[in-house]
Parts: sequence; C-alpha cells; structure tokens
Amino acid sequence: MIKYYLPKHAKILFIGINPHHGSFRRGVPFSNNKTFWYLLNQSGIINEKLEDLRDDAKLKEIYSRKFSSVYRLGLINVISRPSRNVSELKKGEEAAGKKRILSAIKESKPFVVCFVGKVTFQKFSGEKEVNFGWQKEIFGSKVFVMHFPIRGAASIRLKDLSIISNLL
Repeated sequence: MIKYYLPKHAKILFIGINPHHGSFRRGVPFSNNKTFWYLLNQSGIINEKLEDLRDDAKLKEIYSRKFSSVYRLGLINVISRPSRNVSELKKGEEAAGKKRILSAIKESKPFVVCFVGKVTFQKFSGEKEVNFGWQKEIFGSKVFVMHFPIRGAASIRLKDLSIISNLL
C-alpha cells in the first residue's frame, strides 16, 4: 500500500494516474521505474545521492521522511489500485479519485498541482484534448501537465520540471 502525502501549502502536489504493482508493493510511488525520482533530483526539486534513489529501502526512507516535510512536496493518484498499465483501468473508476483530489487541493492549497502525464489529466478533467504545460487554476493553485516520466527523452521532462521549479 502507498501512503500519500499532502502537506499544507506544498510547493508541488504531483498527481499520478495509478501505481504499478511494483511501486504498490514497495509503498513508494514511481519506484518500479525510478525515472521520476531521477528527474526530480536532476531538476533540483530534491537533492539526494543517486545511489540512494536506486536503493529501494533508502528511496522509501526519502519518500516517507523527507518528501513532504523537507521538500514540501505531495503526491496522490487519481486511482489507488495498481495495474500494469492504464489500459487495465475501467471507465468511471476515476470518479472517486477526482473528488478526493479536488478536496485535497482545496484543503492543502499547493502552489503548483502537477499532473504526471496527459492521460492523468484527461482522467481527472474528462477532457479529450489536452496540451502539455499550464492549465486553468484549481482553487487558486497553478496547474501544469508534464510529460509522463518513462517514455521519450529525459530532456523534455527536465524542461517541464524546470518550468515549474522556476516559479518556486
């Protein structure tokens, strides 16, 4: 099970679509393929040793002890149940997650809400046509849709995270 962190006035609240089975088993979001963590580190949003991010036990400690309290970051998924990929998700399954996320944004008031991937924002918003980048604010929080961290050039994802971190 993954524990989600929603600190008050977080710098960034990351919204994922749902966990992979490996990440769910480890209890750390995006830990099945650690590219997300490497990108956070390379962009300067977090500052950790690369070998610590590669080590499952140390990454779990970073996530549980530093993610929200030191770095002032939050993370929640639209859908909590694990799957191998988004094709296994059922239509309508995101409804409860949308309500939970809206409540979390309203309550925690993050500076930026960052949707990790277009599909994540599409499931949340119900919109079919979505562009990467800035979107309409939600409860006064700026909203950004970044490229999903696994496929494609890392430079695009680093650019996304740099755009966000330049506001902080």
